[in-house]
Amino acid sequence: MFCIAIGASPIIGPDYSQAVYRFILGVPVTYFILGLIVFLGVHSVRIVANDWRTRTMVRSGELPWKALFSAVSLLGLGLLVWGFGLARQQPVQLWSPPAGMRHLAALLTLVSFVLLAAAYVPGNSIKARLHHPMVLAVKVWALAHLMANGNLAHVLLFGLFLLWSIFNFSAARRRDRSGGIQYPRGSAGATTITVIIGMGAWLAFALWLHGMLIGVRPFS
Repeated sequence: MFCIAIGASPIIGPDYSQAVYRFILGVPVTYFILGLIVFLGVHSVRIVANDWRTRTMVRSGELPWKALFSAVSLLGLGLLVWGFGLARQQPVQLWSPPAGMRHLAALLTLVSFVLLAAAYVPGNSIKARLHHPMVLAVKVWALAHLMANGNLAHVLLFGLFLLWSIFNFSAARRRDRSGGIQYPRGSAGATTITVIIGMGAWLAFALWLHGMLIGVRPFS
């Protein structure tokens, strides 16, 4: 979860429309878009067909459902990562974000890491208040990357993740209201631990892991 910048030279100028056309019809982008459809599709079942999901889990069993869900998710993620990596090698620049956007995006990714930590640290006030910090972490992460990157591959990736997180959060809140779910109040101690873990993970990813895993150092 951090700012990804393009290292290759973007395609701009009079061949812009042709570049977009070639990009969309290219084989790497086919895998990229297929991965997006599979990964976001399987994670959208609770948004569009939650009752069907519940009936299927009861009929087939929770363990087989989770095994199938995990397998399809990994397939989609693999296609997504591979296709996105190839698509980044032929960037089509839609706009050039101002330099200040990268600093704002870095701040937003810090928020997303704290929200991510809040999804796992028990008894924190962030989860008690926001209820679904994991989905909000994805929303903030995607928004940050859209602000800092202006090429077509990034717009597709982070734009679709942003839309998915908006609909997912709305659906989750509706399920909470219909089910009468109450979230217990969090403690100051657990909230402090959440913030520390989130900030530590953000620093580790920003200074080391992002460059190691993705090949781009946000602060270099």
